[in-house]
Amino acid sequence: MDTDLSKFFDTVDHDVLMCRVSRRVHDKRVLGLIGKYLRAGVMINGRLEATRKGVPQGGPLSPLLANILLDDLDKELERRGHRFARYADDFVILVKSRQAGDRVMASIGRYLNRKLKLTINQEKSKVASTNEITFLGFTFKGASIRWSDKAFAEFKRRVRKLTGRSWGVSMNYRFAKLAEYLRGWVGYFGISKYYRPIPEIDHWLRRRIRMCYWKQWRWCRTKVRELTKLGTGLYAAISVGLSRKGPWHLARTLATQSGMTNKWLKDQGLLSVKELWVKIHYPATAR
Repeated sequence: MDTDLSKFFDTVDHDVLMCRVSRRVHDKRVLGLIGKYLRAGVMINGRLEATRKGVPQGGPLSPLLANILLDDLDKELERRGHRFARYADDFVILVKSRQAGDRVMASIGRYLNRKLKLTINQEKSKVASTNEITFLGFTFKGASIRWSDKAFAEFKRRVRKLTGRSWGVSMNYRFAKLAEYLRGWVGYFGISKYYRPIPEIDHWLRRRIRMCYWKQWRWCRTKVRELTKLGTGLYAAISVGLSRKGPWHLARTLATQSGMTNKWLKDQGLLSVKELWVKIHYPATAR
């Protein structure tokens, strides 16, 4: 049972939330500050509009308040003996059959609406096999966990942006921003044991960086000079330097790869997704 709450952060009832906060917090000054935080209002077309429901999205206090509110849901699921996982308003409940899932979906929907004044988003929620659902960017194949197609598409979009050949920044800055993103992405999605696409990601990354250098060098004379400096033969360097084909195509030629080798790119600051993945799964053998 893959469940998502409808417009959760926009529809949190302040009275229901503050009732649950006051169970643990007895200092009226703190409760007053939280109340002011909830009722601070939002700017719409330059005008301050009062907020009678919801918690501010992106605020540091909002995830904590969400967990305080949904703690009742966690305890209710535990009381019923369900196995589940929840992160903010997104949660999965494991059931033995589709009929049981439909029954639990209806029952939990009534509980949320009656006790917490929340509504299940029927469009984003469904009862399905674990192989057919995604949770926090992951899909499940049998007993293994993998990143979802949507998460991988977003990864490639972000990398394309960071390695865009028209982005007018220095290569050092580009490598720094790319390293930040790759470390964060592998730190989260690296728990996946799906190794097959990892080497291909590295090939693709190196080709995009070679394309950036090729675009940056710009003039034929500069391209020939830089390639020969890196060890490419003069004839091969002139051949690709004079080519009218685009940077993406030429980034895969033998001439550019023999000059801008994998080791050279690593020395410039390009991280390897494969090496980051190996450090997570085989730390004893990682170098």
